[in-house]
Amino acid sequence: MYEDEVLAGIDPRAAAPACVAIARDGTVGDEVRLSAAELLAGVDPRAAAPACLAIACDGSVGDEVRLSAAELLADVDPRAAGPACVAIARDGTVGDEVRRSAAEQLAAVDPSA
Repeated sequence: MYEDEVLAGIDPRAAAPACVAIARDGTVGDEVRLSAAELLAGVDPRAAAPACLAIACDGSVGDEVRLSAAELLADVDPRAAGPACVAIARDGTVGDEVRRSAAEQLAAVDPSA
């Protein structure tokens, strides 16, 4: 169990800063970053938006994790999900299926895009 999960069990609001730091830390593994963002969404959805955006727009993160972060972002702040979906859809290094899913997510959160 990670420290942020232990802290969330004791005091969910106190876990938010740790989760933000983990989610934004590019030296941390992709899945750990996403787990921190998911935990953060449960305790402080507004703080989760920038964490999810950081993961979704980070080209060094795996395609599926980036897409998962964009989907989580759409849940906590649909307006902020647009730039994340665009970043994934335009990234030529991302697999076609994930790029298509990001484009579909973009259409769902911002039909004018």
